[in-house]
Amino acid sequence: MALPGGIIALMLLMIVPVPAILLDISFVLNIALSVAVLMAAMNAQKPLDFSSFPSVLLFATLLRLALNVASTRVVLVHGHEGGAAAGHVIEAFGAFLIGGNFAVGIFVFLILMIINMVVVTKGAGRVSEVSARFTLDALPGKQMAIDADLAAGIMTADEAKARRREVATEADFYGSMDGASKFVKGDAIAALLILAVNIIAGLCLGMITHGLSAGEAAETYIQLAIGDALVAQVPSLLLSIAAAVIVTRVSDARDLAGQIGGQFADPRSWLPVGVVLAAVGMIPAMPQSIFLPAAGGAFWLARSLKKRADKPAIEPVAAAPADPHRIDLGDVSDMTLVSLELGYGLVPLVDEKKGSPLIARITGVRKQLSRNFGFVVPQFRLRDALDMAPYDYRIMLGGVALGGASVEPDRLLAIDTGEASATHRLKGTETRDPSFGCPALWIDKGNRDHATAAGFLVVDPGTVVATHLNQLLGERAHDLLGPDEVRELLEATKQHSEHLVETFHPQPLSLAAVTRVLRSLLEDGIAISHPLPIFASLSRAVQGTQEHEALVDRVRSDLGATIVGRICPPTRSLPVITLDGALEGAILQGLRDPVTGWPVIEPGLATTIARRVKQLVDERGPGALPPALVVQPQSRRAIASLVRQRTPECVVISIGELPASQPIEVIEIIGSDAAIPETETPMEMAA
Repeated sequence: MALPGGIIALMLLMIVPVPAILLDISFVLNIALSVAVLMAAMNAQKPLDFSSFPSVLLFATLLRLALNVASTRVVLVHGHEGGAAAGHVIEAFGAFLIGGNFAVGIFVFLILMIINMVVVTKGAGRVSEVSARFTLDALPGKQMAIDADLAAGIMTADEAKARRREVATEADFYGSMDGASKFVKGDAIAALLILAVNIIAGLCLGMITHGLSAGEAAETYIQLAIGDALVAQVPSLLLSIAAAVIVTRVSDARDLAGQIGGQFADPRSWLPVGVVLAAVGMIPAMPQSIFLPAAGGAFWLARSLKKRADKPAIEPVAAAPADPHRIDLGDVSDMTLVSLELGYGLVPLVDEKKGSPLIARITGVRKQLSRNFGFVVPQFRLRDALDMAPYDYRIMLGGVALGGASVEPDRLLAIDTGEASATHRLKGTETRDPSFGCPALWIDKGNRDHATAAGFLVVDPGTVVATHLNQLLGERAHDLLGPDEVRELLEATKQHSEHLVETFHPQPLSLAAVTRVLRSLLEDGIAISHPLPIFASLSRAVQGTQEHEALVDRVRSDLGATIVGRICPPTRSLPVITLDGALEGAILQGLRDPVTGWPVIEPGLATTIARRVKQLVDERGPGALPPALVVQPQSRRAIASLVRQRTPECVVISIGELPASQPIEVIEIIGSDAAIPETETPMEMAA
């Protein structure tokens, strides 16, 4: 309640007459507050350590204005009674500091106001304006740098969140300081106007109301008005200096005194000072009694600083040598799931001095993968590998290499995506795009426009690595999902549908069981970016079974419209491939894998089915809807695993996952030469 109570007290101070003793106490508190603010500004190691300064400046300005109003009332009402009528503080400033000469007081006040407004406040306001502009301009770059450090594993998520908050606070602070400097300027102008009102009104009241002569009225009221103006202007000047100290600070581990003292502690700075002072003191017209002792002091200071600099630093106590026989877990274990290893020749791609182009690309890849999968992909780790060729890179998942290639960091990759001119004369090192195997050329940067005009897709080395990373990890969403990510997904869902999660977790499904179900869905190509339908289906499924395979089948059956909708809009016919009934019956009646329980397809038959499916997909050509292979629920997993290896674009679904309202077009029944009508409904096909 202190701050609201103080604001109310300021309002009362402006309205209600106060005795002179209370006014003296308020003036002393105002001066003490100004000195305290100045000390806090000087002791801050960085501007944000005193982030409340703009608000403090506002309240201090209101306090001075309230005191000006209260003192004006006292001066005009009781000024004819003598100097002590307005309080001893105003009397002391009006009599002692200016020697009782009101003309000198006016000039001293004007000089203080010029120093405050023209020099300190104007300079601090300009620094605040420039700092605010530069801070706002640099805000996107700082945010990207934080994201890059987070992606590289340099900082944790909590550290990144705190750093983002600090960057936003810094922008708000300099913006507030830009406006807060206007308070001091307005206060100085108000002090000038109040001084004029006090002088004019005092002369009029003294001569008209109290019958004083012009000289007596001037001596009494002008002296009190000058004392009142000076007692308010001194704290105003202190606060202006504090504002200038804050906005001109540079972040350092030391306070302002330590920062300035440390930078003036170089003995080479004081030796020339002593020489110059001694040379000036040798001139006959100069006061040698002042210059020569000052020169001696500079020489003594330079000598003392030189001795301190030459003194050997105290050696820190050496830490106990590490036990050579001790092995820590960090020496033999890597807790990062995805790693990108670079040869030493590719280190410039992650150099902060060159903008860290690769880190920015990888951050974008991680965001895109997280958006596609529906969960936050774990952080990637970048590190150099001395066992690799200089320009090679390698993508690791769980310690296993997924792929890698070689790039040239100082050149560009021109990729022939099929649109390049056959008669181009572009020269470069022939290679292949590591992501999709397209023919490509490593070209000089100056040939970018030539390659673009010839129909090539031109990308930089960082984009090559990032695209390859995206292509490899985009097929392995299930390998990136772990219990930690599922826990985060469940907690986020609880914020919107708390009771939905409680229907299946933690009972009857543990965190491991939920993770296994979601991994199976991801492996089948079903993203979990919309978890509510998935969790709602899982909630219904657990009412009948907790067996993993049955749960996945029931969830897939509920999500049939979503699965089909990814490849075919509901207004178009879905191209369908099926297996002959006898063929599929033979598969189901054959051997089964003792571990998974899936049907075991004979190798020759598996090759025939996979080859025929790929042939049918290729015959449809680019731009056509990819067909779906519709099979019985019992054989879906085995056939899906078979087809996924050769034709990942062909979706394998069971008959129960096909929506009843979805029109279909059967393009072939593998294993049968019977003619099939072009369009059938799912129910007819099931029959």
